[in-house]
Amino acid sequence: MHLGTPWGLEVILYLFLAGMGAGTITASASMLLRGGGGDGQYFSIARYGALVGPFPVVIGTVLLIFELGRPFRALNLYKVINLSPMSLGSWFLAFFIVISILYALLFLPWPNWHGERMSSWRRRIAWICVPSGLSVAIYTGVLLGAMPARPFWNSPIIAMLFMISAISTGMALIIFTRALFYKVHLDVPTEERSWHGSGYVLAATDVLLIGFELLVLFLLLMFAHLTVGSVKYAVEIILPGGELAVLFWGGVVLLGLVIPGVIEMFFVAPKLLYGGHYTAPRSIDIVVPLAVMVGGYLLRYVIVMAGQLTGPVGL
Repeated sequence: MHLGTPWGLEVILYLFLAGMGAGTITASASMLLRGGGGDGQYFSIARYGALVGPFPVVIGTVLLIFELGRPFRALNLYKVINLSPMSLGSWFLAFFIVISILYALLFLPWPNWHGERMSSWRRRIAWICVPSGLSVAIYTGVLLGAMPARPFWNSPIIAMLFMISAISTGMALIIFTRALFYKVHLDVPTEERSWHGSGYVLAATDVLLIGFELLVLFLLLMFAHLTVGSVKYAVEIILPGGELAVLFWGGVVLLGLVIPGVIEMFFVAPKLLYGGHYTAPRSIDIVVPLAVMVGGYLLRYVIVMAGQLTGPVGL
């Protein structure tokens, strides 16, 4: 770790895990609402996301608490409520952890709960999960953008970038989990069609999210290029020749976005363009999401390190 970069691995992992977990729950709840809350391919997707989503958020939060040095010091954040990003973010995070765990519990079989009663509660909690998940995903970017002394972070686009990346990595986590645990019986054609049907929905959505993330990255670079002074200087660290250029262009853009997007589009295009069949093998649904998640982690690493290596200024 470089001298003068107090925010290290714990903070980077927190930003990545909390964002990915929030994106997973947001994607799960959105899919559940899209399918009306009943059984079917959307419910299957929502269940995978609901059951795995809380874990990254909790793990990331624990890492952040211990990064403070004295874990119980984090409780001081809940003694007051104000409009500072740290205070609001702490309350959003605590609320989201509770609501995401409750959402996950509603996908477990409870002997005394009727199916329609469970579906009703799932839909109600899902409506809460979507805005609260988006709030946590945005907050991880707002936390950095609220530091004007760090020019690389001082961009309104960082929050949007982190939100899109959170949903993209969250969707990737759902695809990865589904590929690991979905049981396909080759002698039952309907289940095979269910695998490919839900796989198309996930892959097509992921391609769309990757496209949005590339667009937001382009806007981030354009914003910095058209700005004079310290912001324009700071972004040079990720441009060709910069200290973090290889990680950004090779890890974030190429490995985490372009390659997964091209591979998924190869399998999505036949059905999208002329109504063909989506037939991506399970190996693709393992390797591609892993690449997206690695790219999501590298994105946080590059942005956190770039902000520290190019600042502070004006102090």
